[in-house]
Amino acid sequence: MPKHEKHLYMIVFPINALVASQLEPDKFGEHYTTGSAKHFSGKVIFAELDIHFRNDHFEIDKYLELTTEHPDGSPKKTKFIKSYNVLEHVDLDAIKKLHLCTANGKVLSIDSSEYTAYNEPGLIRIYQEITPLDTLVASTFDQREFGRFITKETLSKGAPKICFTQIEFNIGRFLEQNKNKEIFSIELPNVNPYRFYDCIMELTDKPEKLTKTIGLGSLLRDISYKFLRHGFWFAEGDKLKFFPMPSLNELENQYFYWWKFVR
Repeated sequence: MPKHEKHLYMIVFPINALVASQLEPDKFGEHYTTGSAKHFSGKVIFAELDIHFRNDHFEIDKYLELTTEHPDGSPKKTKFIKSYNVLEHVDLDAIKKLHLCTANGKVLSIDSSEYTAYNEPGLIRIYQEITPLDTLVASTFDQREFGRFITKETLSKGAPKICFTQIEFNIGRFLEQNKNKEIFSIELPNVNPYRFYDCIMELTDKPEKLTKTIGLGSLLRDISYKFLRHGFWFAEGDKLKFFPMPSLNELENQYFYWWKFVR
């Protein structure tokens, strides 16, 4: 009888892949970030899927059968099932937990919530698409509207399913700090402050404009988990699955061992 339970993990950042493993989530995150030279150096976000999930796009049974202990009894760490076009073929109901891994392999596991963030009207929000797109977007849509728009209402800038987060950024302070200045600055890494300013102004001056692309590529490589607001959303049309970040009080008390490693 196998000593190690099998898991299905969907990596959503920095790549989108479906992986079978006999490692528990904390050990999987540690292995993926620090335990193998061929893997990624930096933060990793992955979800555990229901082990019974199946879709004809994936040869899940074949690769689960190959996910067995080594001769010395140690667990099989990773068996890649698919490395392309993954989220689009995953049922959102099959996503059980989301795991946030720091660059040094510490994992925070969060559960989904039926309640999304409070959708205060009239705000411009900064969204970071995570997978399968990785665009940085300014929008007057709230999170539910944004997820629906990207997956159902736009063909040119959308995808059938998407994972995204919201960046914690004070737009009012940015505008005030750069008021009457010739040279703009911005606290977001690798973001052109003039492009950012133009996007905000267009959304402000043209109510009919609902989204503006700030830049291509992901900020997640360079910013801390501390700069993510509310949590993470998986969207498919009107369907939304939300994984809330713990509150600051919870992070400093209940999850301090993970929080102290967040940079």
